[in-house]
Amino acid sequence: MSRFLSVIPVMEAIAAAEKIAPKKKTGNVPVEQSAGRVLASDIVADADIPGFDRSIVDGYAVLAADTIGAGDAVPAILHCTGRVAMGSPDSGHMVTHGKCVYTPTGGVLPQGADAVVMVENTEEAGDTILVRRPVSPGENMLLRDDDFRQGETVLSAGRLLTPQDAGVLAACGCVSVPVSQKPVVGIISTGNELVPVSSRPGPGQVRDANASMLAAYLQQYGCIPRIYGIVRDEQESFEAAIARALPECDVLLLSGGSSKDDRDMTAAVIAGTGEVLVHGIAIAPGKPTIIGRIGKKPVFGLPGHPAAAFVVLIAIVCPLLDRILGLHKPMFRTTAAVLGESIPSQKGREEYIRVRLENGIAFPVFGKSGLLHTLIRSDGLVRIPSVCEGLEKGVSVEVILW
Repeated sequence: MSRFLSVIPVMEAIAAAEKIAPKKKTGNVPVEQSAGRVLASDIVADADIPGFDRSIVDGYAVLAADTIGAGDAVPAILHCTGRVAMGSPDSGHMVTHGKCVYTPTGGVLPQGADAVVMVENTEEAGDTILVRRPVSPGENMLLRDDDFRQGETVLSAGRLLTPQDAGVLAACGCVSVPVSQKPVVGIISTGNELVPVSSRPGPGQVRDANASMLAAYLQQYGCIPRIYGIVRDEQESFEAAIARALPECDVLLLSGGSSKDDRDMTAAVIAGTGEVLVHGIAIAPGKPTIIGRIGKKPVFGLPGHPAAAFVVLIAIVCPLLDRILGLHKPMFRTTAAVLGESIPSQKGREEYIRVRLENGIAFPVFGKSGLLHTLIRSDGLVRIPSVCEGLEKGVSVEVILW
């Protein structure tokens, strides 16, 4: 066992976790199912997009020079020589001096034209078109490669795909999309005091809140959570549960199995079948967190208190998940705020304080260790660096949103 409650900085703990991250696995999904997945390889344009010069308004394709000085009092007078049909080439339409061609939104721009006048700024009198507003060259039109040029990288690997991205991927001809496979994260809850969510707790008992909370967050984070139930604080049962879960998972979370005691069962079990890399992180809450490895699988011993387990999941486990998924930046959202109340902190440890947001102001939500209500009465976390002795009221902060 390399460390046993030898407290290390958060950045060292993250580096230790990332170092044991399993290699990224990839697969393909239909483009319409790609939102929320992480792109596994770069996507390049297979052709110029949109692929032809086109109008972006309903109007008349013109030579911009023919509209100079046009206005309500003295409109430019042009002769309409035809209409462009949607979905068809320009059919030989040509715009020359004094001529124009009606071109709908998305229609192919006729040869010779260098701008489009919106139909709202014209008046029709048979084939004569009165233009009441001048246009500049390039106005109301797109060139064939204004969106993307053939061979250009459209989306880069490591991007968390959105519904908008799915539309762009479809425009690039991607029927299926290469994405990172979702890592399977197992969750084992430990503690003689725990009972299933479906049970009514007796004296000295509590429902297992951590498993549901962790699983819900992991699902949202692009993983496949797998709950293995509650194990009593008995080494043989604990070892059996871990042995059952590991072959089915990429990462294993042991909820409630860390403590400051040198006789800690989780650390002993991990050390007995693998190795403990970290046992103690300078983070609050979550100091007794364990990072280990059994075989090639990362194993984390998380605190039993839900708030502490949640903080460690976000601060320590998620960077490892980012590495597995190939994410370039964390999936969680942040927002800027101003601190509405001073927060004291102990120098030498990185502290995560729950805050609620009101009109861009972050107010700390304090509560005794183990209380659940601070999780739902807060909107996120403010990180206080280990080099600080707290944060003063009025300073700008970044809030990690739940």
